[in-house]
Amino acid sequence: MHTLFFSPGACSQASHIALIEAGLPFELKRLKLKEGEQRGDDFLKVNPKGRVPALVTERGTLTETPAILGYIAQMAPDKQLAPLDDPFDLARMQAFNSFICSTVHVNHAHGPRGSRWADEPTSLEDMKRKVPQTMRDSFRLIEDGMLVGPFVMGEAYTVADIYLYVMSSWLKSDGVDIAEFPRVEDHFRRMSERPAVKAALAAEAVA
Repeated sequence: MHTLFFSPGACSQASHIALIEAGLPFELKRLKLKEGEQRGDDFLKVNPKGRVPALVTERGTLTETPAILGYIAQMAPDKQLAPLDDPFDLARMQAFNSFICSTVHVNHAHGPRGSRWADEPTSLEDMKRKVPQTMRDSFRLIEDGMLVGPFVMGEAYTVADIYLYVMSSWLKSDGVDIAEFPRVEDHFRRMSERPAVKAALAAEAVA
């Protein structure tokens, strides 16, 4: 049994969807980020970083979305959620997930989480103003080359598609119209129809 610490709509949603796609047994533990539960002593014992996702396994706790998605894919090889038998394609998938984690997510976080990098109100406002541009720049790269189509890796559906779906769902709040990126928009629409995505969204809505 796995335990996923999550917050509705956060990047932990990718791990949630992936667990459902993989058919792995798990339970959910919700953290109320606005109330600061991620900084409470109990959770810091699970993840000293004080962030979601955190996936508790029989061997210990995993953090960071790319690592968790890779783990889930390997735990359910029959679901073919990653090109596990092709070192080059696996590295390409991990490169995509790393870009999402290190660049796209950070661009987004400069809006609601600017206090991680600055204290001055003028600095925080400047970062917020920059978010639409940096998100557009990131998604332009995805639209024009990184999203091979119809899925990130081409014909094969992988955990990278789950990660892209979650980031795409944030575009509206970042002041970016997803329609600016037709291929990303089509990918988002198709992902929204997947049973695992619907199940995760429904579970997070009532958690």
